[in-house]
Amino acid sequence: MSIKKVDPNSEEFQEELKKTIKFTDKVVKQFGFVYNPEKEINEGIQFGLTRNKLIYGKRFCPCFFVQQDEEGKFTKDNRICPCKPALDTEVKNDGRCHCQIYCTSEYADSVKKKDELEEAVHEHSRGLSKDECETLLAKQELDGDELESLMEAREKKMVTFNLVDTREWMEYKTARIKETDHLIPTTSFYDEIKKIESEKDTPVIVYCHTGSRSAYCQRVLLDLGFKQVSNLTFGIVAYHGEIERG
Repeated sequence: MSIKKVDPNSEEFQEELKKTIKFTDKVVKQFGFVYNPEKEINEGIQFGLTRNKLIYGKRFCPCFFVQQDEEGKFTKDNRICPCKPALDTEVKNDGRCHCQIYCTSEYADSVKKKDELEEAVHEHSRGLSKDECETLLAKQELDGDELESLMEAREKKMVTFNLVDTREWMEYKTARIKETDHLIPTTSFYDEIKKIESEKDTPVIVYCHTGSRSAYCQRVLLDLGFKQVSNLTFGIVAYHGEIERG
């Protein structure tokens, strides 16, 4: 079967795209789905469905290769939107289909909250809510912006955690994150951990220079029964908040 070339700017494509959008609207309504809050995802899938419709005559899922046998006939493995795996298991189990265009309302809400949190953290467009603080503290890995936002929230008494420097004393004296609660060096970690041994229910954030030593200490703390331990992924070098010296 020869592959038809498709010009996305052609009138033919644009007219078919309108039909595809009506088609996906119908699927959403028929099965009680909602669209993904990420509009770029929906547009990309609708674009791919349109392309496959014009090339193959069917709206094959654009996330998978269209398979044909030696005679050019389509195999049974091909997915036609809305595909059976999406309807039977994917949306039910994962909250969204493989292509992510069709979602449950619960999944869509979680995506919206995640996007709002990302914006608040990385663009500092506003302060975090208490729920957003708890969401960040539940993460195993934090970047510098996320820790900075948590430090601001802690200053406002919205959240509680212990910030632990796992480097050595000389490194600590040279430069440390302002308001670090404890210095617990990796070389004497098991002895110094006594400082917070009675606070296992309080979230802990550990950091070092680049994140490797603190990752080791994170695993130790979790093994010792600390409930929530986060690591500053790239260490103090990736932190752009206030630094203390001396």
